[in-house]
Amino acid sequence: MLVSCATGVPKPAATAGTPQISWVLMYGDRDDADREFACQSGPRPECVVPASKPDAPVFSDIHFYFHGAGTETRYEGTINIGYLRQGAEAHASRINITVKKDESMTNSSVTGIVASTPASYTVTISATATTGASKAQPLRESIPVVVK
Repeated sequence: MLVSCATGVPKPAATAGTPQISWVLMYGDRDDADREFACQSGPRPECVVPASKPDAPVFSDIHFYFHGAGTETRYEGTINIGYLRQGAEAHASRINITVKKDESMTNSSVTGIVASTPASYTVTISATATTGASKAQPLRESIPVVVK
């Protein structure tokens, strides 16, 4: 199932046949965490989201798109989402996704409450993509997110 964003799915920057993860960061309120566009993987403007307040929490959805590489592509790893808080800790998710040979992509989304402390945070993607019988390809990305 694909999630639709107002801006659409970012096109992979890598050449066809190369594993890639793209993303879109949205924010809003309890009723619609996808109300406002913040940024995406390409082109990438500065990612800025408002800070949560005790009487007005800000919700955010970050959508990750795992692109196929023409053959079955398996993604494994972790995503740490610094600006989404679980108590004092950053939100952490495991990646365990397979894009089938006949699929162009599959997706995963994380929704949470934005930190209440204005600061610079980082979303860190640390994954390995394996296609067919080839060796694993590391995929690393740090996404700076400013909470104001």
